[in-house]
Amino acid sequence: QVQLAESGGGLVQPGESLTLSCAGTGFSFSTYAMGWYRQAPGKEREFVASIGYSTIYYADPVKGRFTISRDDPKNTVRLQMNSLVPEDTALYYCSARQSTSSPQYWGQGTQVTVSS
Repeated sequence: QVQLAESGGGLVQPGESLTLSCAGTGFSFSTYAMGWYRQAPGKEREFVASIGYSTIYYADPVKGRFTISRDDPKNTVRLQMNSLVPEDTALYYCSARQSTSSPQYWGQGTQVTVSS
């Protein structure tokens, strides 16, 4: 079955960088659109970034600071996060979806905390 495992979260200071990784197993990775979402305490889960065959989307709050990339031979998607601010503090989830009419799969999440 589809399994997603995030890693790379941690505690950083404002202005610093962090790279999240997500390893996918149990599915044809290259045929899925991969994405990152986040959920801050007391808030709903929100979209961060996604990458498909040739399309990349970013949420407005992270444009210019975050970069999503994928390595299909390694079944991995990454999220490079620069110039982090306290508002980026959240549990970050990796997602996989083959199409908009297909189920969306989630990892367990990795915590990112930005604090001085």
